[in-house]
Amino acid sequence: MRKQWKISYNPFFLFPFFLWVIAGGMLLMNFSGKELFFAINSRHNEIADTIMYYATWMGEGFLITAVLLLLFAFRRFQNWWYFFAALLCNLIPFFIEQTVKSYFDSPRPINYFRHPPWIHLSPNWPELLYRSFPSGHSEGAFSFFCFLSLLLPVRYRAFGFLFFILALLVCYSRVYLAAHFFSDVYVGSILGTVMCIFIYFVINKIKDLFFKKKDTFI
Repeated sequence: MRKQWKISYNPFFLFPFFLWVIAGGMLLMNFSGKELFFAINSRHNEIADTIMYYATWMGEGFLITAVLLLLFAFRRFQNWWYFFAALLCNLIPFFIEQTVKSYFDSPRPINYFRHPPWIHLSPNWPELLYRSFPSGHSEGAFSFFCFLSLLLPVRYRAFGFLFFILALLVCYSRVYLAAHFFSDVYVGSILGTVMCIFIYFVINKIKDLFFKKKDTFI
């Protein structure tokens, strides 16, 4: 059983992520921020309004924390390795994202375009004005779902693709809800994923220095 946990990456999450990085970069090079924002925000309906409103919660800290804590109910996660891996893989990207966000303090789409009538809004959505770049929800969703994909044993690795789709849905929802520009969610997703993988790799490399063999499932 332990051999199934030795793989430190999940191609079902990472390969789609690499394609997303390439495709997203090409979109940013060929279209303006307004064009990309309008392409997503302008295509709306009542059903999508509801779906996107709840989909964006997957990037919220309270939901991510709740899921990570619930995993303690499983025996294989009842160890110090999981505790520190879950904590660092999700908190460090968050603090970096918040630092960058505060440094740039970019205006949100509503503020940037000065409340134009063509932006699709709903009274149920919060009207955010500042600290747009990068997207915290996108960073949180990608670091969280990437972390979950890294925990999957070999026979369940295919679920990594589902985790990628859910993370990407959070990115889409942030633009749909007029909370961010495409570039905000794009950079947020890269920050969350790259930092999560890097921290996970480092923790695995030094685990023997801090954890007894019986205290870790790797």
